[in-house]
Amino acid sequence: MADGPDQFSATDDDGANLGYPGAPGTNSTDDAAETTALTSNVTDTALIFEGGGMRGSYTAGAVTTLLGAGIHFDWVGGISAGSSHTCNYIARDAPRARRTFVEFAQDPQFGNLRTFARGQGLFNAEYIYEKSGLPDASLPFNYSQFTRNPARYKIGAFNASTGEHVYFSRQDLGSQQDLMVQVRASSSMPVLMPPVNYRGSVWVDGALGPTGGIAIDAARADGYTKFLVILTRERSYIKQPERFASIYRRQFRDHPAVVEALDARPANYNRTREELYDLQDSGQAMVFTPENMPVSNGERRVARLQAAYAAGYLQAQRELPRWKEFLGM
Repeated sequence: MADGPDQFSATDDDGANLGYPGAPGTNSTDDAAETTALTSNVTDTALIFEGGGMRGSYTAGAVTTLLGAGIHFDWVGGISAGSSHTCNYIARDAPRARRTFVEFAQDPQFGNLRTFARGQGLFNAEYIYEKSGLPDASLPFNYSQFTRNPARYKIGAFNASTGEHVYFSRQDLGSQQDLMVQVRASSSMPVLMPPVNYRGSVWVDGALGPTGGIAIDAARADGYTKFLVILTRERSYIKQPERFASIYRRQFRDHPAVVEALDARPANYNRTREELYDLQDSGQAMVFTPENMPVSNGERRVARLQAAYAAGYLQAQRELPRWKEFLGM
């Protein structure tokens, strides 16, 4: 297997530490040999990460802020790019949370129009999710530490074969490969990335589910009534109907459930967001919304991703006292 760069910098272009624990020079696998189970200190509130592709560079600042403050939730849910945040958060790997959405974009195998033309996706999904996280690869995932953390998690994906939205959990986990394929399935943006064949079904992005890509339904199903929700769109954002409906209708003509779900997504997404703000008004939720989102879901210019991360980190640091108050810490 050919890999990209062996190591990504944990600093900005001037060498300044951008705020997460262990930077620079942190080795994500230093704790792999440890066997002691990790513990949580937030047990009555669910942590939820929205997706949004490379907008995750901004919300990576929230991940590193939570981990840096020693705030460890016992339940974490994420969909699409939010599933990557979920895994990095549970593994308590703040440097990787940033690298995943910032420096990793400079990897020559990350994806481009050539990989798209070859059917690998505009984002080279197999490499990003199934290969780069292996122990000796370009972005190693600390699976040992992930399994040491008993926190419950849910990763949402859409079964294109059945039209069912499914949440993968620890009960579906047999190996690191299982986890990485589940994250890939959750993150496979229609048209831009190829669907995933897994366990006899075809899977696409979990944002096609009934809540529009925000895993509050999974948290409620597990009994939670309080939520810290990390969103990737500004407070004023309203999702409009899909602009390229003819493309995805042609692409998924053999999977009509995907077409129906894409058509329904704007209404589902907008409804869930309004519900979150109502919950925040009633004191049941704390919602993080970017003050200004400077990148799109397809951004790959590292300088812009670095700036997005820095802005998200600074905003999260400003909001941290409110989060702690909400959590009773």
